[in-house]
Order: sequence, then C-alpha cells, then structure tokens
Amino acid sequence: MLEVQETEKEKTQRRAAPDHSDGDRMTELDLNHNWYAVCTRHQHEKTAARILEYKEFEVFLPLYKARHRWKDRFKEVYVPLFPGYLFVREELRRWLAIITTPGVSSIVSCGGQPAAIPFSEIEGVRRIVESTLRVEPHPFLKSGDWVRVKYGPIAGVEGILLRKKNVARLVLSVEMLGKSAAVEVDATDVERISSGALRIDLSPPCAVA
Repeated sequence: MLEVQETEKEKTQRRAAPDHSDGDRMTELDLNHNWYAVCTRHQHEKTAARILEYKEFEVFLPLYKARHRWKDRFKEVYVPLFPGYLFVREELRRWLAIITTPGVSSIVSCGGQPAAIPFSEIEGVRRIVESTLRVEPHPFLKSGDWVRVKYGPIAGVEGILLRKKNVARLVLSVEMLGKSAAVEVDATDVERISSGALRIDLSPPCAVA
C-alpha cells in the first residue's frame, strides 16, 4: 500500500475547526452544519480530501502516525484513522458536488438520506488526533466503563476506558460507521460517568439532501 508522509497542507486539511485558546470548541458556529461521512475509493482518502477542500468544503480526514517498513528502513507516515472514510460538514445543498468528486464513491446514508454524524463524536476524534498523544485504530467497542478525561490536552473528551496490562486507553467510536480509535491516557486523569448520566448530543437535526 502506498502512503506519503503528511505535509503541512495535509495537516491543515484534516483539522475540523479552528483552534480556540480557551478550549471551548463546541461553539454555536460549530453547530451550524452537520457532519457527514463520505466513502472513498481504496487509498483515495487524501486525494478526495484535497479536491473537496479545493471546492471549499470543510473536510476532516483524521490521520495518525504509523511506522511502516520502506525498503530497507522504517519510516513514519500519516495514514487515515478510518480507512475508506472522510468527513464533510455541509448542509448538503451541494451534495452532487461531493458525490462527483474524484475518489469519492458514496455518502453514508440511512433510509435513503445522508446520515448526520453526532458533532460530539467528530469533536472527540478531532481532539485526539490534534493532540500529541499516541492514537491508533481500535476494534469497535460498544460496552465498557464510560469515562470522561479530566485533565490534559483532551480534557472533556468521553469514551470507553480499556485497561491492558499497565496501559490505559480511551476508546472513541463513530457509531454510524462502526469504527473506533484508541488513545493512551493516564487512568488517574479520567473519571467514571454514572450509568444514569445522559450524554449530551450536540449534533443539529439531520439535513435532507
């Protein structure tokens, strides 16, 4: 599989929203549009993201650093966290411009309509890939201790706590895709959320294509 090292431009393209120094990223502006999952052709995630960006769509392609063997040496490259998918924030009035983009195969739909992804899920994934913490794909999880990070660069992010030997990982999922990602955390930096607590869904109502 051919991968290229991430450039500064690609780093910019994979960011879902501007940075806010006060840490309050879930602003009213962030909620103006829905996030949708776009399916891409095999190994076309970066190409499709660049073209959609050129078309002035807001694109989020989460990448993580992986160590791959390159001929006689190892090389660190940035590869898609969810292979075959990228995310676009749009009211979908321009859905035809998305679906006709080279490298794009379809939009993830439900009941014949593009399915909106909860903003909180996209925000959580964006926070971990923009942090300096180690991030990697993880088998999809639906059960476990639900926790919230209290301190550090991803404070406020929620997910499932997984312990393996002496390592604690926070597993975040995009339910619509059945995909998960894991980031290493300090178990002392998280707090358990009671089963009776309701998660706040910050996603706006689904848009109709």
